[in-house]
Amino acid sequence: MIRVIRKGTRAQQWLPASPDAFVWLRLYFNDIGGIIGADDAVWQTVNLRRGAHARLSYDALRAVFRRVNVRLGTNWTMHDLRHTCAIRLLRDERLTLRDVQTILGHANLATTQIYLEQIDDELFARVRDHFASRRADRELPPVPVASGYDAADLAVLLGGIR
Repeated sequence: MIRVIRKGTRAQQWLPASPDAFVWLRLYFNDIGGIIGADDAVWQTVNLRRGAHARLSYDALRAVFRRVNVRLGTNWTMHDLRHTCAIRLLRDERLTLRDVQTILGHANLATTQIYLEQIDDELFARVRDHFASRRADRELPPVPVASGYDAADLAVLLGGIR
């Protein structure tokens, strides 16, 4: 479990995390110089001149994203990571909408349901691609008329279908 402090209410909440998350946290702690205290912020900046650690502010993290985006030619934001997490959680049939609401810290279930619209858009795109691929499979060259049959007679008989 990881303790988070909610943005609006400043309420503390314990949330589950994957085993991989704890591995990455351990590697991060090694990079910043060891284990942090129970009341310390997890994400920290290091003043290289003084060697002092300070809580990573919102603006400092945005600056990190700006530098990375310039280097990669992308336009990712912190909210994009949250959005991706929400979509992945909602795709998991073992989790309910209320589970995801709790993890995201939404007071209103309708706020969490907004993420379902993204899933609907993806569903529509997948179904559209499915039908397009089936149409491509059906678009075979016309079958030649067997010898002995007049193509004009067949067109009249079959209503113009060739």
